Amino acid sequence: MSIAPSKIVHHQQSRRLEVGFADGTHFDLPCEYLRVFSPSAEVRGHGPAPRAGEPYEPLLVGGKRAVNIAAIEPVGRYAVRLRFDDGHDTGLYTWDGLRELGANQNSWWPRYLERLAEHGMSRDSDITKLSALGIKTFKPATGKARVKE
Repeated sequence: MSIAPSKIVHHQQSRRLEVGFADGTHFDLPCEYLRVFSPSAEVRGHGPAPRAGEPYEPLLVGGKRAVNIAAIEPVGRYAVRLRFDDGHDTGLYTWDGLRELGANQNSWWPRYLERLAEHGMSRDSDITKLSALGIKTFKPATGKARVKE
């Protein structure tokens, strides 16, 4: 059973979530980081988790630099639902998940920034490039389009 945080404080103005555990572990997590690494199926996808040793790379989401948390709701004794001000609210942040996000922030965040650059995306624009979705080329459907009159 995972251990619940002893402290969760949302700093609205600086757009950060402070998470502390009884063992002294403490994380200061930007809302943008929490949003782009959301545990939701929308971000993590519906497929299998990466194999052991493979990096975790969620669906690339841009344009979230100014995102903030609108509400924090407890979910049983194991998680919180973070409702973001961009309308995203489907991820449940379990206690183990928050600890994992904090423990991996120093490696996951720079890789996220690299991926944005690789795909010509931005923290300030929410336009998603097809290449970020794993689509190499786009082929329109063959045949003529029909217009109903």
